[in-house]
Amino acid sequence: MKNNIEMRKWLDDFKLDHPLVIAGPCSAETEKQVLRIAHELKHSDASIFRAGIWKPRTRPGGFEGVGAIGLKWLQKAKAETGLLMAVEVANATHVKLAIDHDIDVLWIGARTTVNPFAVQEIADALQGTDKIVLVKNPVNPDLALWIGGVERLYNAGIKKLGVIHRGFSTYEKTKYRNIPEWQIAISLQSRFPDLPLICDPSHITGRRDMILEVSQQALDLNYDGLMIETHDDPDHAWSDAAQQVTPSALKMICQNLKIRRQTSDEDDFNMEMIKLRANIDVADSKLIEILGSRMKVSEQIGALKKAKNVAVLQNKRWNEILGKMILEGEQKGLSEEFILKIFKAIHQESISHQEKVMRS
Repeated sequence: MKNNIEMRKWLDDFKLDHPLVIAGPCSAETEKQVLRIAHELKHSDASIFRAGIWKPRTRPGGFEGVGAIGLKWLQKAKAETGLLMAVEVANATHVKLAIDHDIDVLWIGARTTVNPFAVQEIADALQGTDKIVLVKNPVNPDLALWIGGVERLYNAGIKKLGVIHRGFSTYEKTKYRNIPEWQIAISLQSRFPDLPLICDPSHITGRRDMILEVSQQALDLNYDGLMIETHDDPDHAWSDAAQQVTPSALKMICQNLKIRRQTSDEDDFNMEMIKLRANIDVADSKLIEILGSRMKVSEQIGALKKAKNVAVLQNKRWNEILGKMILEGEQKGLSEEFILKIFKAIHQESISHQEKVMRS
């Protein structure tokens, strides 16, 4: 897939002086509920109304959406408010029904993105249409799978494309429902700068009190828009109650967001940035040098273990290192989450070096 400015044109056509906002309930529950929320959002920064019609659930028995009847409610909401309508689709049947009901934006959910067969089925069903199609990141942190989903749609002739970053599943306990792994979205953005990038802070956080914080992080990283789940009575929502905000709360979030410029033409800014980036480059070189030295010591340890027939993995020692580094990291203003991520990677690389020595 080539960088193609045409992919960005649909977003520019909105002519917004603020990031694109897609808002609406996690699930369409009743016609009255859909219309109430849509009318409240009509007077907000939202340009697109979203609502789940088909809700994939990990286990059976939960609310799986109202189905196709909800599309008629969205048609009515569009006619009354003028907002564009968006739904999640997971197969060709969903696509056909959405097109038949004049839905403007289709998004592919995280559980569907992981399945190339399903994405290809959706791409085939969309051929010849002029819909905006957004691809959520796969559940697990796999950049190639995310890009592959976009490529399948692009190859099917869909040019109004974008991606939604909704975070990634993890077994670790963190403050997020789905950890952001910002670097993955940034890598995608760097490779395809013309591909609109939208953040879904609702699914990243799982908590309405963190929506503003994560939304601001996304804008600081030059994201193009936000998808925020919005419900007129979120505490009694039929799905994902904890992560939905009210329309009035959405307005407050949008008012409190700081829109950053991409750069500045001021000379003092550019001169200071040159100096600071030079310092970063020096620090990065030192980091690589230190890591290289550390791995040489790991190889020496591996050689000693081999000579004495001692196992590579020493859990007690590893836990001692981790606990010590977390405490030292806190003193330097580094989060426990960051220290865990960095030192787990260092530990894995160290084990690899020791195992290589063991096999030699």
